[in-house]
Amino acid sequence: MSQPDPVSLPFTAFTDVAALSARRSTRWRPGLAAHQGLALHNEVFASTRESAGCAAALALALDDARCLPREAGDEAQDRRSVLWVQTREAARRVGRPYRAGLPQTLQGRVIHVLAEKAEDALFALEEGLRCRDLAFVLGEIAGNPKALDFTASRRLTLASERHGVPLFLVRLDAARDLSSARMRWEVASAPSPAPHWNQRAPGTPRWRAELFRARAHAPGEWVLGEEQGGLMARKPDEETGEAAANWAAGLRLRHPLRRA
Repeated sequence: MSQPDPVSLPFTAFTDVAALSARRSTRWRPGLAAHQGLALHNEVFASTRESAGCAAALALALDDARCLPREAGDEAQDRRSVLWVQTREAARRVGRPYRAGLPQTLQGRVIHVLAEKAEDALFALEEGLRCRDLAFVLGEIAGNPKALDFTASRRLTLASERHGVPLFLVRLDAARDLSSARMRWEVASAPSPAPHWNQRAPGTPRWRAELFRARAHAPGEWVLGEEQGGLMARKPDEETGEAAANWAAGLRLRHPLRRA
C-alpha cells in the first residue's frame, strides 16, 4: 500500500501533530488535572522494602481529585467511596490498609478487597472501574504475574477511560513490562523535611518519583510531598541543600555541644 504524499495531506493533520508535540513537551506538575484532564490509568512501581508505592499513589490520586473542575456552585466535598484491591501476596508483603493511618478525607470511604490471585484482583479492578460512584480505584499487585499482560492492561485502560474512573495500580517488586497505562511512575522514599515546631518529631513523608513514561507529558523526576493541604513537587537538586540542612540539624539535636 502506497504512502500518502505529504503535500496532499490536509492541513489539520499537521496541526494535530504539532498540538500533540506541544502537549508531550509539557512537564507534569501537581494540579495539572484541572487544566489538561486526567490520565486515568496510572502505574506506580515500588519496592516492598519501603511503603512508598501506595503512599505516593494515594497522594497522586488525591491531587487529581482536589484539582478536578467542579460545576458552578458545587463546593461540596467529594464523599464517594474508594475501592482498594490487594492480592493476598501484596498484603503479605506490605500489609493491609490501616484506616487510622489514612488521610482524613479517606477515612470511612475505603472499600477493601483481598483477592487470592492476580486474576481475581484484575476482575475486581475492572468491575470497580465500571462504577461511576467511585472516586478512584487503587490496586496492589506483587511481581509480574502472567495474568497482567498487555491485553489485561488494555482492558483496564479502556474501562477507566470509558467510565471516567481513575485507576492507580501499584506494582510491587515488579519489572517494567508492556502496559497501556497512560502514566507510569517509579517511586522511592526521600528524606523528610524537619518539622517546624518540634525538631525531634518525624517529618512529613516525601517520595522521589520518576515519570518514565507518559502519553501527554515529557519524562521527568521530582520529589513529592504534601504541604498545606496540597501536593508539592520539586526538582531533586532543590532538595539536596534542604536535606543536608535537616541532617545537620538532627545531628546537633542528637549530639548537643556541651557548654564550658
